[in-house]
Amino acid sequence: MELISGLALGIQTAVTTEALLFCFFGVTVGMLIGVLPGIGPLAAVAMLLPITYHLEPTTALIMLAGIFYGAQYGGSTASILLNLPGTSTTAVTAIDGYPMAQQGRAGVALFITTITSFFGGCFAIILLMSFAPALGAMALKFSSAEYFSIMLLGLIAAATMSLGSPIKGVVSVVAGLMLAMVGMDPTSGEVRYSFGILELQDGLSLVAMAMGLFGVAEVLKNVGAAEQDTSMLQKVRIRDLVPTWSDLKASWKPTIRGSFIGSFIGILPGAGPTLAAFLSYAAEKRVAKDPSRFGRGAIEGISAPEAANNASTQAAFIPTLALGIPGDAGMAVLLGAMMIHGIQPRPEFFTLHADLFWGLVVSFWIGNVMLLFLNIPLIGLWVRILTIPRRLLFPAVIFFICVGVYSVNNNPFDVIMVIIFGLVGYVMNAFQYPTAPLLMGFILGPLIEQHFRRALLFSRGDYTTFIDRPISAAFLALSALMLMVMIYPSIKRWSARGAAKGGTSAE
Repeated sequence: MELISGLALGIQTAVTTEALLFCFFGVTVGMLIGVLPGIGPLAAVAMLLPITYHLEPTTALIMLAGIFYGAQYGGSTASILLNLPGTSTTAVTAIDGYPMAQQGRAGVALFITTITSFFGGCFAIILLMSFAPALGAMALKFSSAEYFSIMLLGLIAAATMSLGSPIKGVVSVVAGLMLAMVGMDPTSGEVRYSFGILELQDGLSLVAMAMGLFGVAEVLKNVGAAEQDTSMLQKVRIRDLVPTWSDLKASWKPTIRGSFIGSFIGILPGAGPTLAAFLSYAAEKRVAKDPSRFGRGAIEGISAPEAANNASTQAAFIPTLALGIPGDAGMAVLLGAMMIHGIQPRPEFFTLHADLFWGLVVSFWIGNVMLLFLNIPLIGLWVRILTIPRRLLFPAVIFFICVGVYSVNNNPFDVIMVIIFGLVGYVMNAFQYPTAPLLMGFILGPLIEQHFRRALLFSRGDYTTFIDRPISAAFLALSALMLMVMIYPSIKRWSARGAAKGGTSAE
């Protein structure tokens, strides 16, 4: 009965002219950004974040969320047609999608990715409806000690489970926590680390940081790359999209498995859809009767990852809304947008902002249906958009970024900060330091500090309060276990090097 009343409230909230319009706008922009290689959904959200200042919180979040899951649909187009992933989450789709295009089956590949993406997204939405309120009710028993411990776990997971070096991920998280300390102390009100700069007294701008790290940095990273060869683009007709019965038969089991894997990975803080897509692909290759087919156009190689990355994107809302722990960088930006509107995701969120939660849930259903009916007819348009030269596209992106960040406070200082963070993001990418953990550290930094101080205040300075409470101790133990798993390979390598040097000296 509670589920039915919640859905009724969600329909009342999401099925309005304004909400439907911005949902349509969000998923369409998401698909477009997903199609275009070298930009990514985070850059799009960063550019559109200033618009949300003038919208109702529910409408703003419906639009921003639509960009994220819409990009998962569109990202497979460039992967299949050009072997150029539109987003990092669709990189695995190119492994078998591009060979299918070379075999003249690009239309079938695009159709299968659309259908499996829709199924994976719907599967995760059902989980969100079922488990997020229950998780929030359980988290009502949390104190500041538990909140500090679970946020610490989320940051360590973001650092260690991101693709690349875990140690570099930890460095990025620490850098984000340090940047979060700039500005006014939330407890004492004392200004710190502003270096006498008046604009820094309120802290660094989330909009400027997001636009710089994920917008300007992405443009700088791709600006020197050669133009993609679009001469091999196929003209995909509607009749080319129809799959055979054997295609559908070979796809349904991988789609279900990918949805399960993606949903599980999405719930984990810091994992993200990219990891979900690669794990689902590896799982399909392991269970396949003939693994040698993968990489040569196996339809299972596109159905499982596409279902997984869409399920992961939707499932990431569960820890974000219930606990305030973003599942990935995209959820971190959405969390920041909610904070800008004065909404703090926490266990009481489902009762204090029931209209917002159920409105988002219903908008996910609506958005996924929109994407299902939009993606297939517009494939021809996406193919034409892929021919836009980067020398025209990238300057337009930089222009909109600068206009967007300036419009927030009408302050040129924010434009300077965007450029600085763009250069920082470019350097981090060049040295393979992940930028997503830095943003998550910046957003969660003030919350971790507040809960840490509050826990010590309640315990009168007794640090054992973090291990006296069983739930807090369990989260800290998981954090320590993750760090040990991360450090162990490095210790093993150092020991091997020491043993080798010792053996050489003895000779």
